[in-house]
Amino acid sequence: MKIIAIGRNYIEHAKELHNPVPEKPVIFLKPDTAVLKDNRDFYYPDFSKNIHHEVEIVLRICKEGKHIGAKFASTYYDAIGLGIDFTARDIQQQHKEKSLPWELAKAFDGSAPVSEVFPKETFGDVYDLTFRLDKNGETVQLGNTRDLLFSFEDILVFVSQYITLRKGDLIFTGTPAGVGPVAVGDLLEGFIGDRQLFRFYVK
Repeated sequence: MKIIAIGRNYIEHAKELHNPVPEKPVIFLKPDTAVLKDNRDFYYPDFSKNIHHEVEIVLRICKEGKHIGAKFASTYYDAIGLGIDFTARDIQQQHKEKSLPWELAKAFDGSAPVSEVFPKETFGDVYDLTFRLDKNGETVQLGNTRDLLFSFEDILVFVSQYITLRKGDLIFTGTPAGVGPVAVGDLLEGFIGDRQLFRFYVK
């Protein structure tokens, strides 16, 4: 199982970090050791002093796909969940300045908490999903999939030109504006609509 994550897929998020709005999907990978399931707590790593939350809709791939055609792309994912792409922003900035890859900032152990996933039919219109992240009872990120720069199908078509998708792979589809730091003791809760999908602490 691999995690493919999409960067800068909401325009306002790209702007808040002073990044250009991409013309093609920006992708990066996380290993399976990044996955944090079952509301297990996230332990703040000692190599960073600036870990940020980025809440994202997550797709589960349901069959192998390579060079997926646009009209078939929607059949390649069957379930939706919610996750956080934790980012060591200090390390990311250092690497950006040196034009180095982002893996140390994005792919560290536990950097991809993910909820249980549910059949996509559970949610009705997948392009009208309101989702949010609450930190200590206060909403810090709020987004809707209608604002995606690249649709779920666009993402699968693009990625599958380069990387074969396999059953069980997870696609983190991008974060809305409002990213910010977490601290030890924070309670993080994620919702799609009124459904709570995860709840865990930073330790």
